[in-house]
Amino acid sequence: MTTILLVIHLLLAIALIGVVLLQRSEGGALGIGGGGAGSLFTSRGAANVLTRTTAVLAVAFFITSVTLTMLARQEHGPASVFDEVAPSSGQPQKQQPAQGTNPSVLPNLPPANQAPQVPVGQ
Repeated sequence: MTTILLVIHLLLAIALIGVVLLQRSEGGALGIGGGGAGSLFTSRGAANVLTRTTAVLAVAFFITSVTLTMLARQEHGPASVFDEVAPSSGQPQKQQPAQGTNPSVLPNLPPANQAPQVPVGQ
């Protein structure tokens, strides 16, 4: 189901880009569809159709985006950083060096409960 919804989402994105490019540009020369004398719609009618089509495609795009997000959340479960942290007992825990590291190579760090020392001016 996710694959089908993803394909629909991509098709909506491509269609939305195409419809936006077909709209008549107000200021710059970015619009492709200009609307000549022999066009199927009047310029106002074409603008209304393209505007409504853009709105419908945008709503469908947002709906598929939210649906894909909800499906991904159900498949993978919660992925918050806070879910991975063990609850603290209120006391600072002494960190142990990682396996394979030499503790004499690690820098001399002050204890976690000691305030930092600020050098007094000259």
